[in-house]
Amino acid sequence: MLRPGRPRHQQLSDWLREQIEQGVYKPQDRLPSEHELSRRFGVSRITVRRALQTLEHEGLIYRCQGVGSFVKQSHIRQGLVRLTDFAEDMARAGLEARSKVVHFAPEAASAEVAARLGVSEGSTVIRLDRLRLGNDAPIAFDRTWLTPFYAQFLEGKNLERETIYSILETLHIPIVRGYYRIAAVNADAETAQWLQVPEGTALLRIDRISCTSNEKVVYYQQRFYRSDRIVYELVLERDSRRRIPPKEGMPLREFEPVFLPPPEQ
Repeated sequence: MLRPGRPRHQQLSDWLREQIEQGVYKPQDRLPSEHELSRRFGVSRITVRRALQTLEHEGLIYRCQGVGSFVKQSHIRQGLVRLTDFAEDMARAGLEARSKVVHFAPEAASAEVAARLGVSEGSTVIRLDRLRLGNDAPIAFDRTWLTPFYAQFLEGKNLERETIYSILETLHIPIVRGYYRIAAVNADAETAQWLQVPEGTALLRIDRISCTSNEKVVYYQQRFYRSDRIVYELVLERDSRRRIPPKEGMPLREFEPVFLPPPEQ
């Protein structure tokens, strides 16, 4: 039963949110109907609709007219607005993160890598390649370049379970800024093999330069996502009090990945 003191629609949305978070209602499950919720909690249909609208705006549910309300696939409220690592992304999506290290060795910096890291072309850098897994299913393939100074802190670490972020943060080297570029690419033979997709499959490539304090570049990374496992959702906000959009554009409220279930075999 709902208690006095707080708006009833807020209490109802809190209850539904808790049921979803605890797994009582799982992704794609249908929630009780408006009539059922109204009768169970002794509130009006308007109150129920307001509670459901709140959850819909939060991205927890979606509603089909004439059918009902359903729980959305678990997704992550961070993306490119909040700076997180792969393990944090997976945890928020309800998936177990694991990485498989397939390469960790020095090499000469190409012109592109040198420019991103701010070093001379041909200088020694360390390349780390990892297959990123969610619940043991391939989701992404990473290729990361670091200078020897930062790479030394990864030696002897369990890079299958620990992330670069977490390792460096324990050494008081926080990642405080990330510069991103997103593009659509086709999988080359090596990447396709790791991600278990046909060569030429469309992938989502995200280039990221991660920096610590004073704009010091820690690493440059290319991440290749399976396009059947992730999409990005974008939310912009417009100031309704202004008739003309500001010159700098609408403020970005959310830009977050939604991880999809593995395709059926």
